[in-house]
Amino acid sequence: MSGPLLVEVTRAGLVESLHEVDAVVVDTSGRIVEAWGDASRPVMPRSAIKPIQALPLLSTGAADAFHLTDVELALACASHGGEPAHVDAVAGWLERLGLDAADLACGAQVPMNASAAAAVAAAGTDATAAYNNCSGKHTGFLTVLRHLGLALDGYVDPTHPLQADHITPSIEHTCGVDLAAAHPGVDGCGIPVWSMPLDRLARGWATIGGEPEGSPAQRLLSAMRNEPFLVAGSSRACTRLIRTATGGTVVKTGAEGVFCAVLPADGYGLALKVRDGAGRAAEAAVEWILARCGRLPDPMPSPLVNHAGLQVGEVRVAG
Repeated sequence: MSGPLLVEVTRAGLVESLHEVDAVVVDTSGRIVEAWGDASRPVMPRSAIKPIQALPLLSTGAADAFHLTDVELALACASHGGEPAHVDAVAGWLERLGLDAADLACGAQVPMNASAAAAVAAAGTDATAAYNNCSGKHTGFLTVLRHLGLALDGYVDPTHPLQADHITPSIEHTCGVDLAAAHPGVDGCGIPVWSMPLDRLARGWATIGGEPEGSPAQRLLSAMRNEPFLVAGSSRACTRLIRTATGGTVVKTGAEGVFCAVLPADGYGLALKVRDGAGRAAEAAVEWILARCGRLPDPMPSPLVNHAGLQVGEVRVAG
């Protein structure tokens, strides 16, 4: 185990900012293959846990009962940009459940995508919860509730049967953690978020990659590969990396500088956390590690561009 990865932000050749990154690659048994920094540090997975939270959508039979396609399965794992394709698909899914955006507990959000946000503003309308980057995950939760006949009210509470009997056990089983005595935080969309060691988060990703063909995990990963735009959107790292990485690699970002990946062809899972929460450093680090594992070409530094469109520096992993 070495020191943390260092991501440099340069301007005129000077390192203007420096981000430290803890990262770990593990196999399906949880054995550490390679690590940088503190592989056991506790982290909040944030949205990088979404595919694991989506497993009950399939294991309960809800996805098949409502004839969900790769479109809905990808959205259940997404942090989408609120572009028309995202919002329309979520709205259509809700309609099939006999519900609408008012039933989503994630709250309204201006689209993350700048063009989509501008279009909403120009139309003089208010963004609804369907525009929230987590609306697909929440619609997946509502699908499980409809299928099992559970109450919709309070579904984000950690004691609600959806969370206590399905979502939290899915995290425990997949990541190999015991959350019985833990106290969750509240994620940005209102659901419980549980801290865990970084290497356990990586193990969870390795685990879903090692599940047999046709399993809930493999169906979700396949949907993410088949619908990468729905996982994130225009000019987003997740969409680009799922499209370009080899070996069936799937990635998922999380807030505050978290990034995870599964490398099924290698039997590996990857998790990283930028110590200061910088997303630009997380993207640079995940690309560098995927290239080190042979799943991407050697990454070029990301250009740092000013408002006039001029490159004024770059973001790169040091060394």
